[in-house]
Amino acid sequence: MKFKQQLLQMFELSDEQADLIISRFVPEELSKNELFLEAGKACKKLSFIEEGICRVFKWTDSKEVTQWIGGEGYFITDLASFFFDNPSNWSIEALTPTKLWTLNKSDYLDIQQSIPNWNVIEKRFIAKCFMQIEHRVFDFIALSAEGRYLKYFELNKQLFNQVPLQYIASVLGMSPETLSRIRNKLSS
Repeated sequence: MKFKQQLLQMFELSDEQADLIISRFVPEELSKNELFLEAGKACKKLSFIEEGICRVFKWTDSKEVTQWIGGEGYFITDLASFFFDNPSNWSIEALTPTKLWTLNKSDYLDIQQSIPNWNVIEKRFIAKCFMQIEHRVFDFIALSAEGRYLKYFELNKQLFNQVPLQYIASVLGMSPETLSRIRNKLSS
């Protein structure tokens, strides 16, 4: 199972710990364009994307902003809502038919009773999420629009044939027109 391999790799778990955690997850499927989470509602689940692509987005006063796009091997949730019971700031939508392994919040909380070093494992997970955010912030500060495009393309080539380009442009903090100009410039 891809999920178990990912858990073992990301969190340095024993086989027994991984099996215990996995036993709490249930399969879930989303149809294309189906919402995993709607902004304003509490997020009560954390899911691993086994297959498919999801995007995290929000409407502002003037436009829709895609904050993140994730595919196979990524986790999805609204961390602030999941951990602090706040209404979600984000909506999460399946861009393709998606297969998930989903853990509800009560089962997540029960895991800490079953695994003695859960607090260390949980800190690693949250630290890895934070590190991804740090890298994205740095890229926005340090790289040009073309640099951000090149880096994102190198890391996520498969998305460019599966996801509407306006979502990728939004993740990169640029207009679709700017993304098109960069692509045209690089292809000539």
